[in-house]
Amino acid sequence: MDENQKLSLFRAIGISTAASPALMPLVNPQSRAEAFSTLEQFKKFEGRIAVILDLLQTDNLILPVSSNSGGGGTNNNISATVNVDITASTKLYALGVLQSFLKTNYSKLSNETDRLAIRNAVMTSARQLLAKCSNYQERTINYSQLEAQADQHENRFLAIKIASLIADIATRDFPQRWTSFISDLFSPPEKGGLWYIPPPNMNPNPDSNTNTGYGPLIGAKMCLECLKIITEDCTDGDFNSKISTSRRNDVLIGLNAVNQQFLPLVYELLSSQYAIVNASKMALNDMINYLVSNSRTIYQMNQQETPIYESEIKKRDNAGKIVADCLIALEKFCQSMPTDWIFNNTNNCDFISALLHLLREETADLQTLAVACLQQIVLRKTDFQQWLRLVTAMPSAITEADQVSSQQDHIKAAAEGKVLDPVQVLVDKFPFHRGLSKMLACTISAHIAHITNDKDIIKERGANYKVVSTFLGLLADMLSHPSPMICGEQNNTWAVLLRDPQVCKTQTRLLQPCFERLLVAQSTHLVKISWDDVEDQVHPYAALLEETFDDKEEYDMFMSDFRSKANIIIRLIGGIEPKLATSVIHQKFEHLYSTHADGRVRDHLDQVTGQLTQQSTAVVEFEGINLPLDNLIHGLPDWALDDTKSSDPSYMDPHRVQIRNEVRAMLGGIATKVVAWNPQDTWLKFRRVTLMESLKYYWEYDPSRLISAIDAFLQCLSDGTSSPGDGQSLSPDVLSLRKKAGVSLIAVTKKVPHLLVGWLGQLSEKVKTLLSMDTILPANRMHLYEFLSCVATAVQDPTARSNFIADVLSDALNKLEAPAMKQATGSVDGLLAFLGITEAGINPASVTDKANVERVTNNYVLLFSVFNQLLCVGKRCHEAAKKRPNAGLPVPDSQLINTQNQQVFSDEGTVSINDLSMNDPFVHLWPRILPSLIQTLNTLSTLWHPSNQAKYLRHSIQRFMYAISDDEAYLAKNQGSLSGGGVFGEGGTAGSVVSGWDRRANNLAPKWSGWFNELRGTCLQLLGLLAGQRALFAPEIVSLYPSFVNVVANPEHLETMEHRHMTQYIKQFMDYLLLSCPSSLYQSHVAPIAAPFFKHMERRLKCSWAPILKVNGSSSEISKPMTTSDCDRAAVIAMRGGDEWIVPFYARGGAFVGDLDSDTGEALVEKLRVELSRCYADMLQTALALKGEWALVLANLAREEQATKRGDISVLSSGPKTKVYAPGGPPVNADGKQRSKFHYAIEARKQQRIDKLCHFLLLENETIAGYLVLSVVECMNYPDAYTCRRCLRICHRILETAAWVDRYTQMLGTQMLTNAVRGVVYEQKWMVGIEWDMINVIRDIYCRLVIGQSLQWGGQGASMQASMDPSGIHFEQTKVIAKPLQGGGILCVPSDLPRQVLAALPGVTPEFVIQLEAKLNEKRSAKDQKDILRDFLRIAADHLKANENSEDLGILGRANISESLLNQKESARNNVIQDLPEKLVTNRMMMKKNGTGYQPDTAEMGAHLFG
Repeated sequence: MDENQKLSLFRAIGISTAASPALMPLVNPQSRAEAFSTLEQFKKFEGRIAVILDLLQTDNLILPVSSNSGGGGTNNNISATVNVDITASTKLYALGVLQSFLKTNYSKLSNETDRLAIRNAVMTSARQLLAKCSNYQERTINYSQLEAQADQHENRFLAIKIASLIADIATRDFPQRWTSFISDLFSPPEKGGLWYIPPPNMNPNPDSNTNTGYGPLIGAKMCLECLKIITEDCTDGDFNSKISTSRRNDVLIGLNAVNQQFLPLVYELLSSQYAIVNASKMALNDMINYLVSNSRTIYQMNQQETPIYESEIKKRDNAGKIVADCLIALEKFCQSMPTDWIFNNTNNCDFISALLHLLREETADLQTLAVACLQQIVLRKTDFQQWLRLVTAMPSAITEADQVSSQQDHIKAAAEGKVLDPVQVLVDKFPFHRGLSKMLACTISAHIAHITNDKDIIKERGANYKVVSTFLGLLADMLSHPSPMICGEQNNTWAVLLRDPQVCKTQTRLLQPCFERLLVAQSTHLVKISWDDVEDQVHPYAALLEETFDDKEEYDMFMSDFRSKANIIIRLIGGIEPKLATSVIHQKFEHLYSTHADGRVRDHLDQVTGQLTQQSTAVVEFEGINLPLDNLIHGLPDWALDDTKSSDPSYMDPHRVQIRNEVRAMLGGIATKVVAWNPQDTWLKFRRVTLMESLKYYWEYDPSRLISAIDAFLQCLSDGTSSPGDGQSLSPDVLSLRKKAGVSLIAVTKKVPHLLVGWLGQLSEKVKTLLSMDTILPANRMHLYEFLSCVATAVQDPTARSNFIADVLSDALNKLEAPAMKQATGSVDGLLAFLGITEAGINPASVTDKANVERVTNNYVLLFSVFNQLLCVGKRCHEAAKKRPNAGLPVPDSQLINTQNQQVFSDEGTVSINDLSMNDPFVHLWPRILPSLIQTLNTLSTLWHPSNQAKYLRHSIQRFMYAISDDEAYLAKNQGSLSGGGVFGEGGTAGSVVSGWDRRANNLAPKWSGWFNELRGTCLQLLGLLAGQRALFAPEIVSLYPSFVNVVANPEHLETMEHRHMTQYIKQFMDYLLLSCPSSLYQSHVAPIAAPFFKHMERRLKCSWAPILKVNGSSSEISKPMTTSDCDRAAVIAMRGGDEWIVPFYARGGAFVGDLDSDTGEALVEKLRVELSRCYADMLQTALALKGEWALVLANLAREEQATKRGDISVLSSGPKTKVYAPGGPPVNADGKQRSKFHYAIEARKQQRIDKLCHFLLLENETIAGYLVLSVVECMNYPDAYTCRRCLRICHRILETAAWVDRYTQMLGTQMLTNAVRGVVYEQKWMVGIEWDMINVIRDIYCRLVIGQSLQWGGQGASMQASMDPSGIHFEQTKVIAKPLQGGGILCVPSDLPRQVLAALPGVTPEFVIQLEAKLNEKRSAKDQKDILRDFLRIAADHLKANENSEDLGILGRANISESLLNQKESARNNVIQDLPEKLVTNRMMMKKNGTGYQPDTAEMGAHLFG
C-alpha cells in the first residue's frame, strides 16, 4: 500500500468521523459516500493486516488538509496546509478491522510469528496511549476546554477498544500460547506493561483541563476492562457460546493459577484511590463547615475559595471513577470466578471488608456498585463460615453506612443553604436501597440450607441464632421503605422462608418477630396508588414513585406481580401465626372502617352525582384490604376456625382453643360490621360486596351471618332502580355493582351451598320476586338461576334435587316450548323476522328506528336468555356432579369401590336418564330441551348455506349479519397485546365493521353479528353439556339421535361453517363427544358424527393452507377477507356453489369483515386459520391421551410404576415441584390435586376408554382412520410450528397403533415419511426449533417399517431390535403390539417404500440408504440414530440448496446457516473459538502428578507454566 493510498485511507477516516473542525469544509454527502466506500474496500484488501499493524504501532497519525485563507478577492487567497491529528480515529477503525479478522481468520494462522506480530502491535498501541495520557498536561496545555474534553473521550474509547482486542487475543491464546499475558498487562510501563499508578503526591494543576479524564491511570483502566471482558466471555451464558468449553476452561484455569499476580494490584489500586476519595471528602466537609460557621453557602464562595473547592470535587470524582472501574471488574469476579478470590485474605487483600465499607460511599455510585458485587457473591454457593461472616458483618456495616449517609445529607443541605428534604433523599438513594434490599434477600434465599442445617439456629440458641435473627430483623426493617419496589424485591425470599417446613414449624420462632412488620408492609403496599396523583405531584411520595416506575403501565405490571406474591405471603403467615395475622388485618380494618365507612372523606367525586368514584381514597383503601382479608381467611388452619371437632385432641389443645376463640371473635367482628354496613355511595357498596365475598371461607365455620350476607347480595341486584322499566338509565357504576354482586353471590354460594339448603324455600321466593322485576339485568338473571342451582346441588335427596331444578327452569322451558319461540327458531325466515333482518330488507330505516331496535333487542334477549339460563344451570349441576366422590358415575358407591380391577363396567354403555339424574339433577330435562336445541342449531347452520348467502349478501344492510363483530376485529388486531383500552377505548375497533356504527349504537346492523355468535356458541356449549352429562347416550334419547346426527354431522352444515364456527364446534362439542362417550358405543354414537367430520376437516385444512403454500397454483389473493365491496361478487359465486365457492370460502376462513381495514382483516384471516389448525391438533391430542385429563391418567400410572420400582410410596404424596406438600400426606395426582376415595375405579374406566378410542379411531372405521391420518400427515407441512409440533406427537401415536397393519404402509411409508423428510431438507424458517421432532418421526417410521426396530411410546429411548423368524424374511412381532402406550408393534415384512423415498432424494444413491440402515442397526440410542439421520438428510439439503434461486419466500424460505439444524456442527465450528492443540499443564497439575510418580515431559507445551 503506497503513500497515496494510505493518504486516501486517512482522508476517508477523517471525513467519515469528522475528526476535526478543519475537515468540515470537506464533508458533504458525496465525500461521505466516497469515504465509506473506501473504508469498505479496504476491509477486503488482502494486505490490510500488515497495514493495520503498522498503523497501530505508529505514535501519531497526521492528515494534511489544505485550506484557503485571506480576504478581499479571490486573487489574494493564500493556500495553507493544516495537519489534523487522526490518531484515535484511525486506530479505532484499524482495531475494528483487526477484530473482524480475529473472528474469521486468526485460527488459520499457523505461524507463531504472525500471531506474535498482531499481539505486539496491539500492546504497542496500548503502551503508546498510556504514554500519551501520562504526558497529557504538557501536550494539551494550549487546548480549549472543549478540545480537551473531546480528546479525553477519544482516549477513553480507544482504551476500551484496545482492551477488547487484547481480551479477544487472550481468549484465543492464553495461557498456552501467551503465557506472559498477565505480566504483560500488570507490569509497570518501564517493564513493558500497562499498570501504572501515579504517586499520591502527584497533584495535577487545578487550573488545567487534565483533571477530568483518566490521565496516567488509563493503563489501569485498560487492564481492568480486559479482565472484565475475558471473565464475561468465558462465564456469562450470553457470551460463552462463542468459545468452546475446553477453551473456556483453559482460560479460567490460567487466570485462577495467576490470580495472585493481579488481585493484590487491583486491591492496592482500590485502596489508594478510595483514600483519595476519602481525603477529598474530608477536605470538602472542612470547607463546608467553615462556610456554615460563617453563615455562608457554597454559592457564596469568593474567587480564591471556588477553585480550591472545585479542585477537590474533581479529585474526588476522578478517584471515584477508578474505584468504580475496580468494582465493575470485581462484580464479574464475584459472579463467576472462584469465591476464594474474594473471601481469602491472601496478601492482605480483604475484598469483603472493602465492599462492606464502600456501602457508605455515594461518590460515583460506589455504594450501588458495592451492593452489586455483594449480590453476586451471595448468589454463589458459599460454605457456612463464609456465609456467616457476611450475615454477621452486614447489619453493622449497613447501620454505619446509614449513619454516615445521614451526616453527609445534612452537610450537603447545609452547604446549599436548604432544609433537608427527606423525600428527595429517598429519591437520590433509591437505586442503592433497591439493590440493598435485593442483596439482603438473596443472602437468605440462596442459603436456606445453612439455616435449616444448623440446629442452634432452628432451636433458637447460641450466637448463630442471634446473628441470623438480627439479619432477618434488618431485612424486615427495610420493608418500611415507602417505595413498594423495596418490599417487592424481598417477596420471593419471604415466600421461600414461609414455605420451608423446618424454618416455620411450630417450635421454631425464628421468623415470628418479623411477621407483624411483614404483614403491615404487604397490606400497605397492596393499596393501589393513583398514578394521576403521582403525575400531578399530589401524592406525598410522588418524586420517589416517579423514580421507582417509568410510567403507569410499569407500575400496573409491578402491582400485578406484587399482589400475587403478597397473597401467598399473607396466606402462609395466616397458616403459621393465625392470631397475629388476624390481629394485624383486624386492626387495619377497624381503622379503615372508623375512618372511611361513612364516606366522610370525600375526594375525587363524580361531578354529576357527587358520589365517591373508583379513585376516591375511601374506595381505594377498602379495595386494598380485600385481598389481605381474603387470603388471611383462606390461609388459616382448620383448627383456628372450626369449633365442632371437640373429640379431636389436636383441636382442643388449650392454647389452640384460646387462639381459635380470639380469631373467631375478630373475624366475627369484621363480618358483623361488613354485613351491617349500609353505605350510600355506590362504590362503597361495591367494596362492601367484595369484602363479603372475601369472607366466604369464614362463613363455612360460622354461618350465623351468612343468610344476612346472601340477602345483602340479593338486594344489590336491584340497587339503583329509579323507575320500572328504566333499566337503561342505570349508571355504569350501578351496573358494575349489580354485576359484581351477582358474581360474588355465586362465589359464596359455591363455597357453602350446604349451609343454605335449609333456607332454600325463602331464597327461592326472594329470587322469584327479583326475577319478576323488569329492572333486573339479564346477566343478573343468569346469576340468580345459577345461585339456585348451586344451592340445589347440595340437596341430598336426588328426587327433590331434580324437582327443584325443574321448578327453577320451568319458566325458561315454557318459553322455549312456546309457539312464538318455535316459530322463530323453526326456520330461517322465522329467525330473520324475529331478529328484524327481514324487515331491514323491506324498510332499511327500521334498523335505526328506536322502537324497532328496542323491540328486536328484547326478542333476542328473550331467545338468548332461555338457552343461556339452561346452559348456566346445566354447567353448574354438571360441575357439582363431577366434584362428588364418585365423579358423577351412575353407579352406587358400594358397587363402585369394587370395580377398579374389572375389564367390563356396567356403566360403560347406555345408562338411563333416571340413573344419571341421581348425581346430576339437570339431566332429566334433556328430552324437553333437545328438540328445540336441534331445531335452533339447524336453522343457524342453514342460514350460512350458499343459497342464503347469495340472497342476503346482495343487500346493503342484511349482509352484515354474516360479518364478524367489532370484538373479533379487536382480538385480531391486538393478539397477545396488553395495550389499548378495549374495543371502545383508544385504538379500539368499535364502528369499524359497520362503518360509523357499533353495537352500543341505536342500530341493529352491528348487533346481529354478536347475537349470532352468542347464540351459536351457547347452542354448541349445550351440545357439549349434553355429551358431557352422558344424556346423549341415554336410551330415552335414542329416538332423537338420527335427527341429532342429521344436524350436527350434516355435510352441508359442516361445509358452510366459517372457521370461527368450526373452531367452536371442535372445542365445545367434539372434544366432549370423544371423551364422554362410553367405549361400547363408539360405533353407534361416535362413528356417524366423526366420519363426516374428519372427512370434512381434511379438505377444510387443505383449502385453508393452499394459498399460503401456493399449492396447485393457488393465489394468495383468494385468502384476503371479504369486504363490503366484495359482497356482490361473492353473492354471484355463492349462487353457483360447488368448489368455485367453497375453495375461496375456506381460503379466507369464511370471514366477512365489512368495512374493516385491510391490515386488520388479513390479520383476522391468519388468526382464524391458525386457531382452527391448532384447535384440531389439540382435539386429537386430547382424544389420543397426549394432553388433558386422559394424559393425567397416564401420568398417574407412570408415577405409580415408579413408586413400585423404588418401593417408596411417598412419591404418590407429592405433585409438581412448584407446590409444597406435607410429608406423609394423602396421595395426590400428578398435577397436585388430592385423589378421591374412588380414584382407582374412576381411572380404570378412563384407561379403558384411552385404549379403545385409539383403537376405534385408527383401526375400526376406515373412513375415520383414513381422513384422520391423512389430515395429520398434511398438517406436518402447514407453516405453523404449534400445530406441526403437536401433529408430530400424534404421528408417533399413529405409528405405535397402526405401523404393523399392512393397509397403513403406503400412508406411513410414503406420505408421512415424504412430508417429514421434506420438512427437514427444505429447512424452512417456520420449522426452526422443531427439526429434531421431525427427525424423530422419520426415525420412528424407518425403524418400524424397514429395519424391524420398535421404540418406546412417543418415539423415546433406544430402539429395540426384533429378531427374524426362521425363514429369515420376516421379523417377529413385538409382545406389545396391542398396547400402543407401551411401544406398539412393527411391520413384520420390511417395506421398500421408505427406502424408495430416501433414495429419490437429490444427491442420495441406494448405496447411501444401505449405509444408513447399517448405521441404524449398529447404533440404537435415540441420540445416535437421530444424528445419523441428520447427517444423511444434510446431503439432500445441500443439493437442493445449490440449485435454489434467491427468491424471498418469507417463512417458507430456507433458514440461514446459523439457524439450520443440519448445518449446526459446521456453523459451530466456524463461529466458536476452538480448542488449542497444546496441552495445558499448570504448576498445580505438575505437583499432583509428581506426587504419584509422574515425571513431566519438558517438551510439553506449558510444562513450565506458572511454576
